[in-house]
Amino acid sequence: MLSTTEFREGLIFEDENGQLVEIIEFQHHRKSQARAVVRVKLRNINTGSVIETSYRPEDKFKEVEVEKRPFTYLYTSGDMATFMNAETYDQVEVPVAKLGDLTKYLKDNMDATGIYINDKLFNVELPIKVPLKIASTVPGVKGDTVANTTKEATLETGAVIKVPLFINEGDTVLVDTRTGNYVERVAA
Repeated sequence: MLSTTEFREGLIFEDENGQLVEIIEFQHHRKSQARAVVRVKLRNINTGSVIETSYRPEDKFKEVEVEKRPFTYLYTSGDMATFMNAETYDQVEVPVAKLGDLTKYLKDNMDATGIYINDKLFNVELPIKVPLKIASTVPGVKGDTVANTTKEATLETGAVIKVPLFINEGDTVLVDTRTGNYVERVAA
């Protein structure tokens, strides 16, 4: 059993209603004479909805076995993305809708991680920073740098991000897959 003292961000457990939830953030809280509580922001694994709730320190929860397996992205066909388990070479299809915005950063032969809950594929995680090539962008104008200005650039995967003016077509940049933001230019 899991107690509130073992809470950490990213922890997945079964709540009091039998739903699988992931901790987004938590805080131990106590007012002067009142009992201590743990305030928690949770994301429902199945529905994606976010709720805020409080638990008493003595509350206990059922732990969920989470396993991570190395995957390699192969291709997308229709509404299914195909990954290969890097250990067993089994191919696994994941609905594109389940991946959401991550599909904007998928590149052939990209490493990924398969998240299994209770030995069932739950989701796929991409690396936090992914190197992608700039397919097209407008050239930066010299002297147009009064402030920290950016321009739009289209990546090789078709995603559009904001980049600094000094980035040109053909440059490779690191992109944060969690936020979709430019991180830095990668040296060739």
